[in-house]
Amino acid sequence: MIPEEKIREVLERLSIVEVVSDYVQLRRSGSNYTGLCPFHGEKTPSFNVNPAREIFHCFGCGAGGNALSFVMKIEGLAFPEAVKMLARKAGIEIEERQLTLAEKQAQNDRQAFQRINDLTVEYYRSVLEHSPAGAVARKYLEKRTATGEIAAAYQLGYASDRSDGLVQHLKANGADLEKALKLGIIRKSDRGWYDLFRSRLMFPICDPKGNTIAFAGRVLDASLPKYINSPESPLYHKSSVLFGINMALPAIRSENSVIIVEGYFDHLALFRAGIRNVVATCGTALTASHAALLKRHAAKVFTLFDSDTAGRKATIRSMELFLEQRLPAYVITLPAGDDPDSFLASNTVEDFRSRQTKARPAFDFFVRSLLAATPADSVDNKVRVIDELAPRFRKIADPVERDLYEKEICRLMAIAPHAFRKRLGGMDLTARDIDGAQSPRPSRQGDKRQETLLAVMIRYPEARREICGTGANSFFDGPYLELAQRIASALSDNEDIQVLRHLTEKIEDEELKMILTRLLVSDDHLADINWRDVFDHCRRGREKKALGSMKDIAAQLAVLEPDSEEYTALLQQADALRTRKSRL
Repeated sequence: MIPEEKIREVLERLSIVEVVSDYVQLRRSGSNYTGLCPFHGEKTPSFNVNPAREIFHCFGCGAGGNALSFVMKIEGLAFPEAVKMLARKAGIEIEERQLTLAEKQAQNDRQAFQRINDLTVEYYRSVLEHSPAGAVARKYLEKRTATGEIAAAYQLGYASDRSDGLVQHLKANGADLEKALKLGIIRKSDRGWYDLFRSRLMFPICDPKGNTIAFAGRVLDASLPKYINSPESPLYHKSSVLFGINMALPAIRSENSVIIVEGYFDHLALFRAGIRNVVATCGTALTASHAALLKRHAAKVFTLFDSDTAGRKATIRSMELFLEQRLPAYVITLPAGDDPDSFLASNTVEDFRSRQTKARPAFDFFVRSLLAATPADSVDNKVRVIDELAPRFRKIADPVERDLYEKEICRLMAIAPHAFRKRLGGMDLTARDIDGAQSPRPSRQGDKRQETLLAVMIRYPEARREICGTGANSFFDGPYLELAQRIASALSDNEDIQVLRHLTEKIEDEELKMILTRLLVSDDHLADINWRDVFDHCRRGREKKALGSMKDIAAQLAVLEPDSEEYTALLQQADALRTRKSRL
């Protein structure tokens, strides 16, 4: 514990203007100082420092606090480390209590572990840059445009096919092989010590301070496994480490956002293109610890995973974690088959930034992906979709956001809010909940178009012959089709429509009887008309309806990616539909 009086002394000795000026160019503005905020990108200064009250505040992103808060945020330090850093700057000595034997041993072990990893980086770098064995890796990196400064920035190396190359290097430098064994970079058998990594391009994995804590090795051919990572060790806990975090932190703080990718070369491709606020998962799924780490440094997250099934699952899993952390998350999508490396090889950085600007909120992406995979075209499918959405929907903390998503989900699925809420509460839904919610029940007045055609069919034999010749199912459906067939049969040998009075007595179905009696008592308005005009008008109306609804197509377009083949096909279908309807 650092004594409270020491913390006060540090803060009294250093002015906040002095501390902040090491990172931000400040200008006097009245009683305050202003500058461009280091925690988010801006062109107009909104970052203010008040020297009288020893506080800072950004009116752009909301960051604020005292000198210690500032150092903790910009350096990614815990409170004690921030105090010690400012104490050194102020020339104040903070007395450290005497370490126990166990603590001293742990400190010594950590230093020894770190030295072993540093020696390992040195060895792999040497093989890559100077050894004939590294020629294959040098050629590979040339092809991937990852040489020179890029290779140096990542400290890339190469593990040759020699079984004990690293072992011998560690021995020659006096490293404890038993400690190297605990780091997982070498192994031991009855025959002796041997290297874990062989014939692999080596990526050092670093902590936020830039200390190497583990390694990832990639094959340069088609053999499997493609990647091998160091196992968990006293230095490396994969559930809380993100590849490239040490390289990304300055840009993450500047832009106040971070992009998460899956692969090491995905990270490298973006870094090479000048996009620096990028981290990658280390061959593992994103965890709650990862999400918490990112929340400490960024106000917004973009995911950029593969478009295959595994990538979509990773996107949904990360969405759940960010919902729990209340950290806004968005999904960047690239054309099918592209990853960041291939996309940037044939497109500009501006093209990528455009994709990023159009990134969808992660929950919105999830809803539309789910509806694209399971169209909401039946009661069963709608219930299935709601059941998939429900546990994720409940994680949305903001009530306004929940309300907006509820409205959007109901719109896309053509259901009423009460049906959605009912299912969220665990209650069963009926067909009436789903279908009756949005569509009004059929009027007791019936379908006017079909009833008019039936009336014309009854009153005018020529119309009846044309309908029967074409086929009644081309003009009618549901109860109207059955009634049309009965009327045609009843009048086939008798042109006197009075026979239909007897038909009403034979019909047991109350709905059919109601329609027929309604037609027979209210068809006087069809006397002495041009039946052909009425007939053609009703037929065209039915054909337009049969072509489908533009609203249906719009609903399908809403859940598809604009650059997908299905999206293009639906647009063509919509154009064709407009053309056909205009000709009717």
